[in-house]
Order: sequence, then C-alpha cells, then structure tokens
Amino acid sequence: TEPPPAGAGFPVIVGGLTMPARPTAIVSLSPTATEMLFAIGAGEQVVAVDEFSTYPPEAPTTDLSGFTPNVEAIASYDPDLVVISYDPGDLAAQLAALDIPVHTVPDNPTDMVQIYSQVVDLGALTGQADGAAALVSRMADDIDKLVADAPPRDRPLAYYIEIDNTLFTYTSQSLIASLLAMVGMENIAVSDDPAQVTTQLSAEVVVDADPDVILLTNAQSGESAETVSARDGWGGITAVRDGHIVELSPDIASRWGPRVVDLLREVVDAVSQVP
Repeated sequence: TEPPPAGAGFPVIVGGLTMPARPTAIVSLSPTATEMLFAIGAGEQVVAVDEFSTYPPEAPTTDLSGFTPNVEAIASYDPDLVVISYDPGDLAAQLAALDIPVHTVPDNPTDMVQIYSQVVDLGALTGQADGAAALVSRMADDIDKLVADAPPRDRPLAYYIEIDNTLFTYTSQSLIASLLAMVGMENIAVSDDPAQVTTQLSAEVVVDADPDVILLTNAQSGESAETVSARDGWGGITAVRDGHIVELSPDIASRWGPRVVDLLREVVDAVSQVP
C-alpha cells in the first residue's frame, strides 16, 4: 500500500517531541528500534542505522555508533528524526541544537505493555500508526498462543539464564523473566528492586539453586552445553544432569523488539521436552 501523505495526521506529539510532518530520513541508533521501525512499515523512511542493527537484513547498516555517537556523522545523513535507546554524552541536546528531532526508545523494558507502548509511539511519530497497531495485535496474539500451548506443570520450572560466563544474568524484574513466567518458569535470580534487571551471581548460588533449565544467550562467545557441563561443581545441577541446557539466539535475547515472540517460542519449544 502507498504510504500516507507526508502531512496526513501531523503534527504529532509524543512525549515532549513534536513532529511537524511524516519523517522521510530516519536514523536509528538502536538495534531494537530498527527492528520496530521496519516491522511497522517505516523501513523505507530509514536512511541509516547503527553498526549493530543487523536485522532485518535490508536495514541500511553503517558504522554509526549508538554507544559513542558522532554528531557530525549522524547529521551528515540530514535526518528529520533520530531514534536512540539512551543518551550518551548529551547526544539529544547536541542534535536539538542542530534542529534534529530525537526520540528515545528506552532500553530494558520490564514487560510487554512497555514494548507495545514503544511500538505505538514509533507508529505515531512515523505516520505508521496502522502498522504499529497491527504489529502489537500480532505480537499479543502470538504470545497468547504460545502461553496456551505451553505444557501445564505442577510447579514452575526453575531456570538460570546466562548473559556471559562471569555469571551475569537477567533477574526476576526483567522482561525475559516476565515472559517466561507466563509459560510456567521461575527465575532463580530473584530481585525486589524494579530497576535491577540484571545481576551477577556466584557459582555457588547457581549450584545451590539447582535450576531445572539453563538458558544460554552467549553461545556466540563459545559457551555451550559442553562448556557449562564441564564447570567445576556444576555436574550435579538438575539442568546439567538431565541435559536441559538451551542455547538461545543471542541477538534475539539481547533485544526487546518484535522478535521477543521468537525468543519465547524457542524457550517453549525447548522446555516442552522437560518432564
């Protein structure tokens, strides 16, 4: 379908940002925002994305950095909207001084409501409200089906999810924990602090918690069922003993965009084999 006229439905106000017209030269410095933009139908409006925006394949990946952004390099694309996940070095203020609008899609959302809100906001700002609404509906329906298809259990499956081999993990306050709770899984890294979405555990804590399932987001760094099983003292963990160590797709696990549905599907498919 043809995109709406540039002036249709504008100006639009989202948060403190006013977009006078539909943007046609968007720069995304967030891999998750990039995925969202393409998923809602705004891909043709995106002129450049950061070095880690590797999905979808048609995204115009550049050497722009979202961690150490170069204002001059960003401005060289003459953007009428820049999307970021956080604001390093007063980037937003520097771009505002150049009359370049900036929208933040905050990282580390803790539940799907926040993700849906981010999608809707991007839809409004880009003139793709219908595409955003359709994406939210599709994601919600897919998650509902996965939850319905998850095997019922007498007790939740305890799991440990590994970010790296220094035992950084996502806590019970994280988005991943809220998703996995829907399918009968319980995080061993319990936190009462809503702001604490990651933490570092000791090997003793993991061993004592005796998780039923171990989920690895760091397979690209060389971790595997074999390396985890070989760790000193881990052989007696139920997940290790019973072979329930799952290697997740790393770029999906570290992002919170439309593919969180795929992440949940990977986990549900894997744990359906756990008695």
